Amino acid sequence: MPRKARVDAPGALHHIICRGIERGKIFRDDQDRNSFVDRFGKIIEETSTTCYAWSLIPNHFHLLLKTGKTPISIVMRRLLTGHASYFNRRHRRHGHLFQNRYNSILCQEENYLLELVRYIHLNPIRARVVSDINSLEKYPYCGHGRLMGCFDSKWQTTGPVLLCFGKQLASARKKYAFFVEQGISQGKRTDLMGGGLLRSIGGWKELKALRDMKIRVHSDERILGDSDFVASVLREAEEALEKREQIRSQGIDFNKAAEIAAELFEISANDILASGKQPRRVHARSLLCYWAVRELGLKNTEVAEKLGIGQPAVSRAVVRGEKLAQDKGYSLKDARNA
Repeated sequence: MPRKARVDAPGALHHIICRGIERGKIFRDDQDRNSFVDRFGKIIEETSTTCYAWSLIPNHFHLLLKTGKTPISIVMRRLLTGHASYFNRRHRRHGHLFQNRYNSILCQEENYLLELVRYIHLNPIRARVVSDINSLEKYPYCGHGRLMGCFDSKWQTTGPVLLCFGKQLASARKKYAFFVEQGISQGKRTDLMGGGLLRSIGGWKELKALRDMKIRVHSDERILGDSDFVASVLREAEEALEKREQIRSQGIDFNKAAEIAAELFEISANDILASGKQPRRVHARSLLCYWAVRELGLKNTEVAEKLGIGQPAVSRAVVRGEKLAQDKGYSLKDARNA
């Protein structure tokens, strides 16, 4: 059975779990962990991604991220590729480091934010990396210590979480710490590890009651939330797919998008594909990158190869192109008929 496409959108909240291949270690010592955290923080800042929670275990890690100006898939590709290259080079190994694709679950923020923050930050205790809640505060490879003020990482967003426990910082931290400690006895929370029908509504009893009332319930293993939230996310994803298919049905591919972008900025299609930093060329190429990745669904690596530039450069161009499209009202679908 083909795997389902990931669901993402600006502002979407994701619980991400990534494991080492064959349960192998992806962090062998603090040098590996420090390298990962440094890279992670840099990517989070560069992509304007919000990080609410994270924790590193020797053979896996958990992240709680909100999509910013860059899709989560690109954020994760940069993070995993960078760490795998570093890890293999340092430890003189070859081959894959991570197990299959990372698991990404789109979550309903208002219902699950605090529960996920607690669950993710308790991972080092469940994995026996640290012994208790006091040790967890001092563990540098988990976001809990940042929320408690023991470490300072500007890339981790702490305000919205602490504000849920009060406006006074000291009091909010105390209440947050108590909330986290109360979760230790809960153990592993399978209800937070993914969507699906039973998890979305609470169990067999609730499901039977709804079916008896002939109430239709929406569910999806990629989404964690109530039925209305799941339906809304799937509807938006379907609309985005329909828009992409409409563009393709008009005969617009990468080359045609290049022609349209070049015409908008009064340069030739060859100029947009050539190197150079003239303003018009940069603007046209940025718009083309945005259209190619977001509207046509091409991968950053594909666009990078076509333009003869690096993947990070494509990511930056997509962000610039998105702003241009929004500010100037440039639409690939409408431009075809102009």
